[in-house]
Amino acid sequence: MPGEPPVVRHLEDLSASLIAPGDNVRLCTLAGPEQGSDTSVFLEIWDPGGSQPLNSHPDSAEIFIVLSGTARAHSDHHTTDLTPGDILILQPGSEHRIINTSPTTPLHTLTIMSNDNGFAALVSRGTSVPLSTDDIQTLATGFGIS
Repeated sequence: MPGEPPVVRHLEDLSASLIAPGDNVRLCTLAGPEQGSDTSVFLEIWDPGGSQPLNSHPDSAEIFIVLSGTARAHSDHHTTDLTPGDILILQPGSEHRIINTSPTTPLHTLTIMSNDNGFAALVSRGTSVPLSTDDIQTLATGFGIS
């Protein structure tokens, strides 16, 4: 909206959420409808060996930029391995899940959901959990901040 001030968020002020108790994937909303955007951006963190359940977003494309770690992505009948620097684009309506293939290190992605369609609100209703120093450093490094 014209005339609105820019929104500035500081990494040290952010926390993550578990969508459901017992999840092993944390999501930290970086931008979304609360900040005036129809597209949401998250830092998504899979615990070692962690995975998300099979899920689908009928009206939203989902983009994952791998910052650190390794993963196997499943989308409909397709499977692909991911490493840092890879960009995975999932089409609206695809049934998908990502599994952290490392038994010892987290998987970090920058995740973009276009159109949000309530996803950021779902994340914010989850259980709040802190970001670790490593999570913040991984995101800062991904942005070229030392």
